[in-house]
Amino acid sequence: MPKIGMQPVRRAALVQAAIAEIGRQGSLDVTVTQIAGRAGVSSALAHHYFGSKERILTAAMRHILTVLGQELRAELAVVRTPRARVSAIVTASFSAQSFQHDVIAAWLAFYVSAQTSTEANRLLNVYQRRLRTNLMHDLRPLVSGDPYTLAETIASLIDGFYIRQALQGAQGGRLEAIAAIEQVIDMALSSASFRL
Repeated sequence: MPKIGMQPVRRAALVQAAIAEIGRQGSLDVTVTQIAGRAGVSSALAHHYFGSKERILTAAMRHILTVLGQELRAELAVVRTPRARVSAIVTASFSAQSFQHDVIAAWLAFYVSAQTSTEANRLLNVYQRRLRTNLMHDLRPLVSGDPYTLAETIASLIDGFYIRQALQGAQGGRLEAIAAIEQVIDMALSSASFRL
């Protein structure tokens, strides 16, 4: 007889196991059996809860995006100025919980998966749209023209640091990534084409 209330616990364990296995493998070449074994459940139970490996991986990405959203809201809650809000977005993007090996590997796998998976592609587009919209909202009072180009530059730098970290390993930490992006933002805002 199944234990009442165990489904959310087991689903969460499978999501965490998927992230850990992707981090261990460095790719999406993980099996449901490996994920289930790490989570301490049978592969049949994993299939029962999710239906397929792709759905487990999608749930893992949803979890990562949920954590990122929580971290962003926490950072934004303590700042008031548009410039500080831009910094909060950058800082949240490189939080200690998000910028760790397993999560970075999952992001890289997610980018690859989005090339062939409709659901992964949809999630990636939602993430990118939200990031760009948040950046544009807070850059608008800081720039004289359309903030789109600067918002895209910042978003590309965030993605680039994740990709570089995934491919090259520990070549720099999250604080170095934040500092580099902040420097680009400061240079852009102080140039003749922008106003403070």
